[in-house]
Amino acid sequence: MSVRKLKPVTPGQRFRVVNGFDAITTDKPEKSLLAPLKKSGGRNSQGKMTVRQKGGGHKRRYRIIDFKRDKQDVVAKVVSIQYDPNRTAFIALVEYTDGEKRYIIAQNGLKVGQEISAGSKAAPEIGNALPLTDIPLGTIISCIELRPGQGAVIARSAGTFAQLMAKDGKFVTVKMPSGETRMILSGCLATVGAISNSDHQLLVSGKAGRSRWLGRRPRTRPVAMNPVDHPMGGGEGRASGGHPRSRNGIPAKGFRTRSRTKNTNRYIIERRKK
Repeated sequence: MSVRKLKPVTPGQRFRVVNGFDAITTDKPEKSLLAPLKKSGGRNSQGKMTVRQKGGGHKRRYRIIDFKRDKQDVVAKVVSIQYDPNRTAFIALVEYTDGEKRYIIAQNGLKVGQEISAGSKAAPEIGNALPLTDIPLGTIISCIELRPGQGAVIARSAGTFAQLMAKDGKFVTVKMPSGETRMILSGCLATVGAISNSDHQLLVSGKAGRSRWLGRRPRTRPVAMNPVDHPMGGGEGRASGGHPRSRNGIPAKGFRTRSRTKNTNRYIIERRKK
């Protein structure tokens, strides 16, 4: 992984830091694993705007990702590492011995030609997916399930990873990317290794136009609004806006919104740091 700082030949490139893409091996996606992706513009099924600051952006095609890794005990070879416009991580095209091709989230260090597999018989090596009970303690893991067979939901974005801390009966203890420590059923699958493209956090867009390419529209600061538009709006002159809160009045910056009576609270051993 590497990043490149561009020469300031234009104002938009003066501070721009781009991805080196040295891990990418091809720029042509697998046609059989592509699906159309329609833009919502922040509108729901009734056509009403439910999310602000969304719209426009470059046209994309969805890459069908295998989050379940349910083809177990069959060896697959990594064909290529590719860029995916729909996520921050890179993806890997793998081909199984029976000829089937699938996309998976690429782990850091995954190489073209490497053989990977899934299932309890797989070795705890980078790219292999195993039940949590079969992974050694202290291992760096990613793409973790919360319920067996559900598919990966935890640690899927660029550079993220969790760590397996302890095993106790039918549960294992995992330290999450947020710093939270929680129990997960030992039958859930997880992939060994951290997610690729860890330099994603170092990128600098350089200009407002790049946000528009990504489908993000301009955002008005709440302090600059009128009282009718936002709780932090109004006031004489450049008023600070009072207590930080959202558009519908929920306090921000440290206010805990998780329900105290939530059923899954009993699985959380230590909450994430503030």
